Amino acid sequence: MTETPVTGLDELSATDRTRHRRLREKGRTDRAALHEVLSAGFVCHLGVLTGGVPMVVPTVYGFDTDHIYVHGSAASRSLTPPDTVCVTVTHVDGLVLARSVFEHGVNYRSAMVYGVPRSLRGDEKLTALRILTEHAAPGQWDYARKPSRKELAATTILAISLAEASVKVSSGPPDDGDGPDAALGLWAGVLPLATTWLPPIPDPLLPEGITPPTHITVRAGKQLS
Repeated sequence: MTETPVTGLDELSATDRTRHRRLREKGRTDRAALHEVLSAGFVCHLGVLTGGVPMVVPTVYGFDTDHIYVHGSAASRSLTPPDTVCVTVTHVDGLVLARSVFEHGVNYRSAMVYGVPRSLRGDEKLTALRILTEHAAPGQWDYARKPSRKELAATTILAISLAEASVKVSSGPPDDGDGPDAALGLWAGVLPLATTWLPPIPDPLLPEGITPPTHITVRAGKQLS
């Protein structure tokens, strides 16, 4: 199978699977929006069919211009899919609390990527594992021990093209501020949600005198984008 090249494309695909049908105003069509959503997190959900049964697996990811990479045990059934998979990434930015329950909602950023996964080997596999590691913990690849051949053999890395993707973003206050429910005299607004890194906790078996490296400590107190 020949993958659709992604590098240089500014617009997201508009296939039957990615076309925005409902709430089109929340859809984003530029590829930069996809990269922004992927950059803001490091956990995705990999949706596959295994033996005719749907399975959705949470897993850490990394990405570059052309692919998103997921990894796991070589023995995992979810990492041996024969056909198209769906990878989703979602960030919840807050609850939208309106005057009526019907108008309640969520402020969010989400992306869906469709593609036939390709299992990586050799140098490609090692490069993808570095991308994945550095996406979750920048600086950790050069700090920690690199994987051995045995460890690499026990790990599956899948590459899914970013050629077919869809992005939606919802933000802002409730929509019922100028409707009949405004006369109810009820509070309405947004309850924001943010994830913040806390100070690192050492391994209980760590010998005294070994302190966390700067690339770890510098993240304490910072919000996940």
